Amino acid sequence: MANIRSFTQSEVFRFIITGGLATALHYGIYFVLLLLSVNMSLAFAVGYFLSFVFNYLMSAYFTFKKKTTKRNGMGFIIAHCINFMLQVSLLNFFAWLGIHKALAPIPAYAISIPVNFIIVRFVFNKVK
Repeated sequence: MANIRSFTQSEVFRFIITGGLATALHYGIYFVLLLLSVNMSLAFAVGYFLSFVFNYLMSAYFTFKKKTTKRNGMGFIIAHCINFMLQVSLLNFFAWLGIHKALAPIPAYAISIPVNFIIVRFVFNKVK
């Protein structure tokens, strides 16, 4: 697994920018779909997948400064399948705890985004 001490400050900063923009896009789509009475999990999934392409391109070219390849693309897909399942599970868990469905993604993001950083960083730095 990636060594946490080897993360550069600029890489973490770029990840925060990329992740922040992708998360804002995801949450914005999710929130609009909730307003349109779309099921919470479906709205979350649609927002996630629409922000996915943006996230991949920004992660490759901006965050980790790597070319897109079939291998890192496949690794990114696998990483985000794991991340998506974690986020949806957390979303439903926090909603079950009574957190309003408009706010339930926030604690889910707080847990899943650092996990995703480690997995995606591994993909772009270790998968050739």
